[in-house]
Amino acid sequence: MLISPAYAQAAGGGLFDSQSAMIQFLPLVLIFVVFYFLLIRPQQQKQKQQRSMLDSLRRGDRVVTGGGIVGTVNRVTAGSEEVDVDIAQGVRVRVLRSTISSVLAKPDPAAAREAANDRPAGRRRAAKEPAKEAEAANDAAKEDEKA
Repeated sequence: MLISPAYAQAAGGGLFDSQSAMIQFLPLVLIFVVFYFLLIRPQQQKQKQQRSMLDSLRRGDRVVTGGGIVGTVNRVTAGSEEVDVDIAQGVRVRVLRSTISSVLAKPDPAAAREAANDRPAGRRRAAKEPAKEAEAANDAAKEDEKA
């Protein structure tokens, strides 16, 4: 009762003491550092990789769109956000570059040129004829099984 309240307080024990303030903010700084290295930085690297993949699209690349459609790039226009993709024989769709999620395969340019030079003009018809012959043989075999 005879001791004054000022004497009871510790010297330098204020709320905004430099050492105690640093200790209070240290967990927040550590949380930010952990979030940066575990979440923010990997996401930035993934975006950079995706952007470079989309910039390097070429004709003949096998791609997967965001909707899960697999196709082959037919035409890429420089400066345009649209890409023509063949998804089946005679079916061509135009998709935005940003919807392409991954590139499955990149063709070897030299091998593609050699294949185009070596391919005869009537090869498509020749490839369809053996398929028709095989289909006819399968039909004949099914008829024999029924008999």
